[in-house]
Amino acid sequence: MKVLHDWSLTPAAAVALQRELAPRLILDDRLDDVASIAGVDIGFEEAGSVTRAAVVLLAWPSLEVLEQQVHREPTRMPYVPGLLSFREIPAALAAFDRLQRRPDLVMVDGQGIAHPRRLGVAAHLGLWLDLPTIGIAKSRLCGQHGAVPESRGEWTPLEHRGETIGAVLRSREHVKPVFVSPGHRLSLTTAVDWVVRCLGRTKLPEPTRLADRLASRRGRGG
Repeated sequence: MKVLHDWSLTPAAAVALQRELAPRLILDDRLDDVASIAGVDIGFEEAGSVTRAAVVLLAWPSLEVLEQQVHREPTRMPYVPGLLSFREIPAALAAFDRLQRRPDLVMVDGQGIAHPRRLGVAAHLGLWLDLPTIGIAKSRLCGQHGAVPESRGEWTPLEHRGETIGAVLRSREHVKPVFVSPGHRLSLTTAVDWVVRCLGRTKLPEPTRLADRLASRRGRGG
């Protein structure tokens, strides 16, 4: 894995780095055949002093769990809105290093380009891994959108400063939508399509649902 940058940064330096890295994102489809999909989520322990990164690798199309890894390390940056990737990604990278095989697609519990500086955790992680990544967030960080149709799989664009930065997706009927945005090496349409294809009975696609359970210690492997 190539080293993209150092993690020992002040918040001001991290903001400057986000602005430098965002133009490097590839927002069209550079996706090969998919045989496995990784789900990623981050939790915290000991009042936030320890970062807990969970990665679950699933086979496609069966969505059978092939492997899961958890990595803990001291949290490197305090909570700063808009800079969560600097707090979360170092532990995620270490969890990826433990995988026995490299995924073809990565789904992240968090934002892709649906971020004020277009570099949420899924986008930032995609640059580090050089893999197609998708952000699936439970809440909106920025942007505006219209009404979301009630049918499962329907979505409306998320707009910010004249750009479409994501999709507000009804992943389950009569349940609050999720916010999908490409991270790296994917278009928005393809990102949404993959999320819908990976939906089970809950509002989250299976890769991030399982990673969420593991990161929050509701699943095995803790």
